[in-house]
Amino acid sequence: MKAMIEVAAAIIENEHGQILIARRKKGKAQAGLWEFPGGKIEKNETVEECLKRELLEEMNIEIQPYEPFGVNDHYYGETHIRLHAHRAKFVSGKLILVDHDQCEWVYSKELGRFEFAPADVKFVEIITWCYK
Repeated sequence: MKAMIEVAAAIIENEHGQILIARRKKGKAQAGLWEFPGGKIEKNETVEECLKRELLEEMNIEIQPYEPFGVNDHYYGETHIRLHAHRAKFVSGKLILVDHDQCEWVYSKELGRFEFAPADVKFVEIITWCYK
């Protein structure tokens, strides 16, 4: 059994109440599937620090994480992912994609139209259930 990988995901909201989702580009794990953006948590890094760093690196935007949303343990074969989701506000920046080939701002009720990476599905279900 491989070691657990700690990953953070940001549920980023804009001033219109929309949430940012992104599609993994070809060549990446889970290519073609949608996710809440984020990345691997580095040693001695908090979830909030990770999200701020990853979103700046991967999407050229600044965010402000403000509230834990949930944790989901998921297994991709032998790989154990622990995904920490945090709610965040969009602060500034112009979106430039690095690990994704598409991104969209969507309302919570629209999330069901997209095929999400398995680790993110739990959070999609919570959001669509909570925001009916």
